[in-house]
Amino acid sequence: MISFVIPTRDRPEQLAQTLAALGRLGPLAALGGAEVLIVDNASVTPVLTEATLNSGVPIRVIRREINQGAAARNTAAWQADPASRWLVMLDDDSQPIDDGFVAALSEAPCDVGAVAAEILLPTLPGEEGQPPRHEAGGLPEVFVGCGVAIRRDAFLKLGGYDPAFDYYAEEYDLSAKLLLAGYRVVFDRRFRVLHSKAANHRRFSLIIRRLVRNNGWVAQRYAPDEMRTAELHEVVSRYASIAFREKVLGGYCLGLGELVCSLGRQVRCPMPSPFFDRFTGLEHARRGLLAAHQIAPLGRVAVVDPGKNAWAVARAVAEMGLHLAADPRDAETLVIGTLSPGPLLDALIRRAPQSGRSRTRLVSPWIGATMDYPVYPLSTIRPRPVAGLSTSFHQAA
Repeated sequence: MISFVIPTRDRPEQLAQTLAALGRLGPLAALGGAEVLIVDNASVTPVLTEATLNSGVPIRVIRREINQGAAARNTAAWQADPASRWLVMLDDDSQPIDDGFVAALSEAPCDVGAVAAEILLPTLPGEEGQPPRHEAGGLPEVFVGCGVAIRRDAFLKLGGYDPAFDYYAEEYDLSAKLLLAGYRVVFDRRFRVLHSKAANHRRFSLIIRRLVRNNGWVAQRYAPDEMRTAELHEVVSRYASIAFREKVLGGYCLGLGELVCSLGRQVRCPMPSPFFDRFTGLEHARRGLLAAHQIAPLGRVAVVDPGKNAWAVARAVAEMGLHLAADPRDAETLVIGTLSPGPLLDALIRRAPQSGRSRTRLVSPWIGATMDYPVYPLSTIRPRPVAGLSTSFHQAA
């Protein structure tokens, strides 16, 4: 059985569209049936729905008196039917495109703790006839919260989402916990979700404030000792650049201040290097590029379309001893320089026709690679507190 989990706050039209899409799904008997759990995050007008979807799947509304952010999903997880094996996490403005997720979940090996969806964005005016765009964010083993299925027993065992995050980067924190608990996170393109990204309750100044603080917490909690400062520097620099570009430096500065004040309160649980290499996507890039190289030598390489964790793609290329072309026009192989699945797929779609005309090989750093990982004993991983902010981070910031 599965439980669709949908937190919502003052978006009745978007929620109705999501429920209608769920009602159009085919039979879910292969998963033992389903239920829908709506968590009303203190909407001004309480959520009212029918008792069932058009397909007969029951709906329950759980009313919260305060806005719990992403942690509202924890409440639904605890109140889900005890027979439920999977929590299919959606937002009130995201919906499965079809029932391909049924096969994805039915076939997931027992060590898979979460199945991440391919998340598409709606076609905007003027984009008719163009390939669909994808949601940004996530990594090979970091899911995006508006389209993921998580094993309920694993979710409950790990305590679900940390309420301190509110929204943004809470998925990174939970993905890290899943990896440390011995689970894998997999990206399955049979599970497709449309995210309409409703405009209400989206203020980019607040978003950037949360992003710099919350991603800094993730780095502080999980980066190995020798990489912690570099990871914090990467977070601060990345979101400073975005804030400058989007003209939201005020929100960025507030978030940076919150990060500095709260960093010492984060409990350190540094990942062993093999775990962190998976978490950052470096191991996926290594294996993906090696697999492509074994099919046919990559030759002179150029890394193009840099994005999330482009450093990991560049490092994987360097570790292979490949020659880097200064100009992509001189390269025999173009390697997409992002490890986020959505931007990676967009870059592949955009560049494929160009590559075909120029006969330049186009390579994905990880999608399509087979990933098998060793198991490391949890006894080697011990949470430990740290005291305060390092001088080197002050200098990096």
